[in-house]
Amino acid sequence: MLAQSEGNYAEALQNYYEATRLEIDPYDQNYILYNIGLIHTSNGEHTKALEYYFRALERNPFLSQAFNNMVVICHYGEHAIL
Repeated sequence: MLAQSEGNYAEALQNYYEATRLEIDPYDQNYILYNIGLIHTSNGEHTKALEYYFRALERNPFLSQAFNNMVVICHYGEHAIL
């Protein structure tokens, strides 16, 4: 998370991808996937972000932050449904 907080998104993504491979607890996995979604959102990669938010919600359907971010992307982003 240090790399992400310092804005080193490429390193943070590598770390999170490795963590998804190693982490077996679904609860912890959902936060890893959520953070990957945050990085893709920050990079303007909304399709990838939506994929990772959805994967996080599969593991924890009560992760309201992921729902919120998906709504923002779909309402205001390139996936706007108007």
